[in-house]
Amino acid sequence: MNYIKAETYHFFRDLRYNNNKEWFHSQQPRYKKARENIKGFVQELERRMNEVDVIERHKISRINRDIRFSKNKTIYKDYFWGSFVRFGRERRGGYMFSVEQDNRSFCGGGFYRPNPADLLRIRKEFSLDDQRIHQILGAADFKNKFGTLRGESVKTAPRGFTKDSPNIELIRKKQFTVKQTFTDAEVLQKDFMDQIFDSFCSLRPFFDYMSELLTTDLNGESLL
Repeated sequence: MNYIKAETYHFFRDLRYNNNKEWFHSQQPRYKKARENIKGFVQELERRMNEVDVIERHKISRINRDIRFSKNKTIYKDYFWGSFVRFGRERRGGYMFSVEQDNRSFCGGGFYRPNPADLLRIRKEFSLDDQRIHQILGAADFKNKFGTLRGESVKTAPRGFTKDSPNIELIRKKQFTVKQTFTDAEVLQKDFMDQIFDSFCSLRPFFDYMSELLTTDLNGESLL
């Protein structure tokens, strides 16, 4: 089984305090080993996810930061992430994990930026029928791992809804994501991939429900 090696974690820790081209280029052998470790970890996690889902592709963060429009001119990321896109129009939602220092590592996923049509469909469903979403969010396994639903919200009722609409707190949301955090020590355990895999599996009821919702109209007729 692949796991995040201490050498990989230590490289990013050192990069945090030596974030410049001279140091980075002098550490190319360490960076290449770290990169291979990350690639192997993500590839095996994708293989395991394909045993329980259908993953179209994965993506791994680049080491270089885009500093063109940022006040932070630090050149390199001192963390890394991997994400997984589900295959097909009928499978919605995406998985991701991030390894960061100071106990800020996490895994999770959801619907980060729904397009306007999808967002309106979600809001209308929540205003008409809240039973299934509350059952999913209230399940013990889901709550133990992720707590509550995250994501940005609008400040007031969206257009077409009123402040006293049923489930206005859900309707106000622009994003529908969840997150489980890990300590630095947990990241370096050899069962870290097992923990991420288990959390991703716990997302499936949420993804399955949202996928069904986003591929049907309010009458339950397929849009595919």
